[in-house]
This record gives sequence, C-alpha cells and structure tokens, in this order.
Amino acid sequence: MRRLPAIIAAVAASALGAAAVVAQIEGGDRGVAAVDSSDDFEVSGVRVDVSGPNAEAARLAGWREAQRKGFTQLAQRLGAGERTLPDGALDSIVSSIVVEQEQIGPNRYIARLGLLFDRARTAALLGVSAYVERSPPFVVVPVQWATGVGTAFEQRTLWQEAWARFRTGGSTIDYVRPSGTGPDPLLLNVGETQRPDRGWWRAVLDQYGASDVLMPTARLTRQWPGGPVVGSFEARYGPDHRLLRGFTLRVGSARGIPALLDEAVRRLDSIYQEALRGGALDPDSGLNPIMPEATPTPIDLTDAFADLTAPTAITSSITVQFDTPDAGAVTGTEGALRGVPGVSSAATTSLALGGVSLMAVSYAGTPEAFRAAMEARGWQVFGTGTTLRIRRAPPGATPAAPAPAAAPPRGPAG
Repeated sequence: MRRLPAIIAAVAASALGAAAVVAQIEGGDRGVAAVDSSDDFEVSGVRVDVSGPNAEAARLAGWREAQRKGFTQLAQRLGAGERTLPDGALDSIVSSIVVEQEQIGPNRYIARLGLLFDRARTAALLGVSAYVERSPPFVVVPVQWATGVGTAFEQRTLWQEAWARFRTGGSTIDYVRPSGTGPDPLLLNVGETQRPDRGWWRAVLDQYGASDVLMPTARLTRQWPGGPVVGSFEARYGPDHRLLRGFTLRVGSARGIPALLDEAVRRLDSIYQEALRGGALDPDSGLNPIMPEATPTPIDLTDAFADLTAPTAITSSITVQFDTPDAGAVTGTEGALRGVPGVSSAATTSLALGGVSLMAVSYAGTPEAFRAAMEARGWQVFGTGTTLRIRRAPPGATPAAPAPAAAPPRGPAG
C-alpha cells in the first residue's frame, strides 16, 4: 500500500512532464524524443469500472483492480497460467500505470489503463526467463506521405510522434529511434531514403550505432473535410527500400488519427518481428565495414640466404665463482675479466665479502675457450661447463708450456 501513493505521485509528475513535453513540442517544428525504451513487461487495454465513497477512493480502487487484472493477463501470456498476487506484492513490481482513457465521477471511476511490470522482478515471481533475444540495431526512419509530400525528420509529423510513443520493451527488434534534432533532418530525410548507395548508408548508420535501416511508411488520405481518414502503411527496410508487407486502416474522423497510428505501429512491429524470425530482416552485407586490405611488402632475401653459409657466432653465459676477501677484490676481478678478449660483460650477481662471490660473464665463444683464455692470463680455473671457479695463480707459477714435438726417428746409417 505504501508503493501505490508513490505511483500516484509519479503519474501526476508524468502528467506534468507530459504537459511540459507537449508545450515543448508545440513550440517548435522538429524533434520528438522517444517516450520509453525500457524492457518492462507491458499490458495495455485493461478496463475497470469501480465505485467508491469519493472520486479519489474510486480511482485508487480502479488502479488496484487494474494491477490484478493486468498481472493475470501477463502470467497467461508468458505461459505461467492464471496467477494472482497480493496487492502489496503487485505494488512492488508495477513500475508505471499508463492512463489510456478515463472518466472520473463523484464516486465512480471508469478507465482503460496500461501497466508496466518490472521485467526482472516479475520474471522471478512467475518463474520465467527475463532474457530477451534482440535483433541487430536498426535505425528507424518513419516516412509520412500526405497530399503528395513526403516527410521524415525534416519536420515533426504525427507518424514520428506515434513511433516515439511506442514502447519497445516487448519487441525483439532493437530499434534506434532518432529524436529528429541536430543533424537528423540532414542525414535522414525523404530524399536519403530513396538513395541506395551503400557507402553513404554505411557512414550514416555508423553515426547512430546501427546495422541497417527500417523505413515504416504511412500515407494518410482524408475522404472529405471532417470525414473518415484512411491510412495505408508499408513495412520497408534496407537501402533498397524493400517492401515486406502493407495494410490499410480506417478511422471515422481526424480525432482518431493518433489511435490509428498507434495501432499501425504495433502491426508494423509484428511484421518486422515476423520477418526477423523468417530470416528476411538480416542486415545487408553491403553495409558491413570495409576493412583495408594489407599490401604485402617485398622482402629481399638474398642477403638472408647468403648469411646461412656464414659461421654463426657462439655466445656463452658463464657463472664464475671467485674469492672476495674485500671490496677491492671485487672491482679488481671484474676489471680483469672485462679485459679478457671476447668478454662483453662481467658483473657481480652475488656478493659475499670474506667468502666466495658469483659473477655473470658473457663470452663470445665456448666455455672451453674462455677457460683457456683465463689460464693464459695466469688464472687457475676449476670446474667444467658454464660454471667455473677461478683463483689467482700462486706467485712464481707459470702456465704450463706445451710439450716439444717428438723428433722424427732416424733411419739406419748408410
């Protein structure tokens, strides 16, 4: 019960906002913003006839009855059977009440109402999925023809207003509805709807984040002034202005034109949804972005193949263990190793003053060649492979000289 007064206040605020919107619409000749693009469940055309001690109580009772009737209709439509909920639970899931038509008396309320139910909460209560699979986004360009003149977004039309009133939450078509302001009259006018150039449409659709275009067309014909109005409607789509289906509706007078157009929008939405399910509304492949083709760069492999015959230089990473009684031994040993031909770098990686430290050495050659070079410079080298232990040779020690070649045997004296 606490939520319904809030809804009443919201409806009152919506009425004031609607009046402001109407005033804004009447003040200019372009632009109609979409009324609602939420994904709430919608139930429309709920009729109530309720009496009460006064007008306000009768209206409140009518809204209560509309919530109960609307929820039952929604449950049946979603395949959950005939379900009911307490008024408090209904207050928590009804997001809006739309007054389609109402008559308020001193103690009686007669109305036709629409209700919007929060999709996530309602689906959880009914045990159905709240997920809705949507189509790729389609930008909508409503085209109205009257007295031989076509109008899209060049100026505001009744047909554009009808599409702005349409609630898209229950549709599988992802509609992108421009408001008709800014660059819309230049990019989406009647002349452009007759233009099949894919390059142009690709650039325009990128501005609206859409994949293709829908062009619902309306032709209104008045039989005589103040007489019946006949509307011919066509569901068209794509840069080629292809026709899916058409139909005709009739209303008794000009006062019924808004209701006529609202019904036409609902029927056109059904046609577009049916075409989507049948695969006839797939986006035009010519509207896909064109990716630039990569141009291969010629590469001269002559030098590369010539280098295959050249010997490959061998670089060895060697770990050297050395004594470091003090800091001077560290810098002295590093300097000595950097002076060995073929050593490109020598840096201490683990320092232990008074003990044995580690040095990383990069040598252009094999570890055996590095060992020979160190021994030739007076170092004692222990170990094998890439881990060596070096030590200064004791004083007076000289590298071992190579053994003299054996003399050739002498033949017998002649």
